[in-house]
Amino acid sequence: MTPVLLLAAEKESAQVTDWAARIGWVVGLALFVALVYWLMREGWKWRGTLQGDLPELPTTPDETGPPHLTMSGRYHGSTTAGQWLDRIVAHGLGTRSRAELTLTDAGLDVVRPGASDFFVPAAQLREARLDKGIAGKVLTEGGLLVVTWEHGDRLIDSGFRSDHAAEHNEWVAAINSMIETNTREGAER
Repeated sequence: MTPVLLLAAEKESAQVTDWAARIGWVVGLALFVALVYWLMREGWKWRGTLQGDLPELPTTPDETGPPHLTMSGRYHGSTTAGQWLDRIVAHGLGTRSRAELTLTDAGLDVVRPGASDFFVPAAQLREARLDKGIAGKVLTEGGLLVVTWEHGDRLIDSGFRSDHAAEHNEWVAAINSMIETNTREGAER
């Protein structure tokens, strides 16, 4: 035989893909992802159960007075005050959403389409500040409006981001001014 024919006779065809093994790996990976998702969901529900002692959120009173400020933006969540990673999920406070904020003499009204609305009475407001992050959301320095308020026996930080970030400073000044006025009036009584 000639050397050329010998070389051609020795070539093997390409290896055929083992479809059973490939499908097994894909199914195994899909099951692993489903397990991780289920564990995360159970952790979220467990956190809500642990925070079950948090009282129901106040609703907006019938008469709030004229609005001082309004803001359209996003609600990024609530945490235990001073602990920016300790997310509060009870009563829907952990659900991110669009938000419409209205500040009146009665307090802060938070309207969230697709999530639970809540109201923070003026007497419960403790502080407003600019910050860079809250559980699961980190922005540039001063990119987040954080409002600290008291609910039950807990202090809560709620994070908001306006569609127009330049509004944040005005909100901080207005809320802190309202708190000082309420504190001064309470001390005079």
